[in-house]
Amino acid sequence: MHTREVGADPAAPGSGEIFNSTEVLRRATELPELHHYPTVDELNDAFAALAHAHPDRVGVSELGRSRDGESILLYSITGADDVLSGLLAGGVHPNEPIGSWTMLHLAQELLSDPELHRSLSTSWHFLPCADPDSMRLNEGWFHDPHDRTRYFENFYRPAGREQVEWTFPFRYKNAHFDAMLPETRALQRAIDLSRPDFYMPLHNAEAGGAYYYLSDAMEPLHDLLSALPAAVGIPLHRGEPEAAHFKVLSPGIFAMGTLEEAYDWVEALGLDPFPEGSTGESSTGYARGHGTISMVAEMPLWKHLLADDIGPSSENYASALHEQAAALSESGALLMSLLHRFDEHSGNPDAPAFTEPPLLRASRAFLPLLDQAAQSQRARAADPVTHRLASVAELHGLQGILHMLRLRFGGMFLRALREQTSHGHAETLAQELAPVYEQWLAESFDAEQDLEPIPIKDVAGLQYGAVLALAAYTLRTRGGFS
Repeated sequence: MHTREVGADPAAPGSGEIFNSTEVLRRATELPELHHYPTVDELNDAFAALAHAHPDRVGVSELGRSRDGESILLYSITGADDVLSGLLAGGVHPNEPIGSWTMLHLAQELLSDPELHRSLSTSWHFLPCADPDSMRLNEGWFHDPHDRTRYFENFYRPAGREQVEWTFPFRYKNAHFDAMLPETRALQRAIDLSRPDFYMPLHNAEAGGAYYYLSDAMEPLHDLLSALPAAVGIPLHRGEPEAAHFKVLSPGIFAMGTLEEAYDWVEALGLDPFPEGSTGESSTGYARGHGTISMVAEMPLWKHLLADDIGPSSENYASALHEQAAALSESGALLMSLLHRFDEHSGNPDAPAFTEPPLLRASRAFLPLLDQAAQSQRARAADPVTHRLASVAELHGLQGILHMLRLRFGGMFLRALREQTSHGHAETLAQELAPVYEQWLAESFDAEQDLEPIPIKDVAGLQYGAVLALAAYTLRTRGGFS
């Protein structure tokens, strides 16, 4: 048997086929310079060009169509000796475009470097954009991605029940969800067709450091995953995971857990674990039914230079949680008041029709989350374990959450109001919100002066390295190699 082992020393020519940590780190640092994120059309054209140039190696299947009628395609690069199947899905959250370059670079490398394909013995399946309609609503910042003002003013994320990632069927206790989208069914079909041994929905974060979620412990991968951010000049996230119930496997590496575990955690806090508007299972949760192992590699667009500082701050953690909760409540109350006033003047104070514009639907879904987040933080602050000094990284993480929620969702609502050109009162409300939003932007820039934009080649390189690491790990553990 050939030896393919993550963490082994490089093999001398002819002595075997080892895909090791050194090779992963090298490849992660060698992406070309990149200066923008591809639009949906640019991404589609690039994959179509690869299929046209390599008709004998690239297969194309239509998975379905988006709600606006756009074709959703699966590209496959296979080899006669492949023993594994791997699936990458981009655009599962349409405001997270780093995966577009990750997939394109990997596809180009597989086609130009047969040894790379052979060494991983994997049939690769690429879904370039799971939600093209929604990604198009983010394209206003793709060609100038380091301008944070432009980013927030052109940010769009669909309402929870319109997110491909979170609309797979789910039933548990009092929770029930089965309202799948056409885009979700397309991703479901990609998973069912490829039956992947490993799967990565390609996400990215906004600001801070890099971190990972793993569906299994995957302990042999931890050292390599921890080394990847440093190799491309990105700090490793040393604060909390995105929700406190996630188990820490290693610094910056968290257990993905299950939706059932998340439900139980929220319920134990005394909060409603499945409030109105709750969503369904994730794509990784669905893939688990095929025995698939999954990874989410989150890398930020901007890095916090103190994201990995685990030294103590001078602030009590419970107090910081209370302060954040108060700011979230105040901001949420203001935004909800504006939304209620909009509804009063529009004559539609009831539940919105699906035919409303997507930015307005998203605003209705997300604006209540500010107060929900405040309630969660107050409940956490009541836990005695939070009565301690917060680390520097934890405080930065809390600051980041506050500014992210206000700027993302306040910005979407401002954009939604400005879209309502036939609604005279909407213009008045937009004029009222605009200076508040400008103040939130200024406060964010003041509080996060250490933020630095990360070169696109480095964030895509980090994700590319994580894909290779997962493929090599899966080959070692499932491919019959030792």
